[in-house]
Amino acid sequence: MKQIEGNIRSAILKYNLISDGDKIAIGLSGGKDSLALLVCLSNIKKYSNIKFDLVAILVDNGNPNNSFDKISAFCKNHNVELHIEHTNIYEIVFQIRKEKNPCALCAKLRRGILCTTAKKLGANKLALGHHADDVLDTFFMSMIFEGRLSTFKPLSFLDRTEVTVIRPLYLCFEEDIKCATKDLPILKNPCPANGDTQRENMKKLVEALEKQYGADRKRLFDAIISKDRYNLF
Repeated sequence: MKQIEGNIRSAILKYNLISDGDKIAIGLSGGKDSLALLVCLSNIKKYSNIKFDLVAILVDNGNPNNSFDKISAFCKNHNVELHIEHTNIYEIVFQIRKEKNPCALCAKLRRGILCTTAKKLGANKLALGHHADDVLDTFFMSMIFEGRLSTFKPLSFLDRTEVTVIRPLYLCFEEDIKCATKDLPILKNPCPANGDTQRENMKKLVEALEKQYGADRKRLFDAIISKDRYNLF
């Protein structure tokens, strides 16, 4: 976890993600990425010269198989207040709309609820658990399905909600996060679409580029984020 925390510190400094007086809401899914983010930001808060507050928001999508007892205890152990927002996203996406590609709609609904709840709690920033591999996956999805070169940035201000989205895991790779989170209470994803999404296909594409052509994902990542200098994203 020390390596992840070090990379988060680097991202905070490089992209000016956190300032004195910030109240940061962590978008907590129960997956390895958001749990690692909570642990590291909680640790950084203890020793950083930057003074900021933390809260966690978990969006319950209404899936009857969900259980958050372990996550509640986890947040309590790390002295981070947890707010659970109960929704009917599961019903909307899978039963009413019956989406063939549900991820985009689900993500849009969840993001809106996270931002609204963050503002209601007095948070000016929303921290999401997107990491370097997500940057790669999003880049290839945008290029293949939208015909443009685009991915998300480490810091984005949302005009509609006046909340700034930050991604402190921006410089962290998924494999490192996996190794660091083996002992955390990771929730099993109950989503019916889990493992069968376009994002998963992009992960396989990057793996194929590595195996067949010797591409290095860290080099690919560096090439993509270097475009920030030219304001192409």
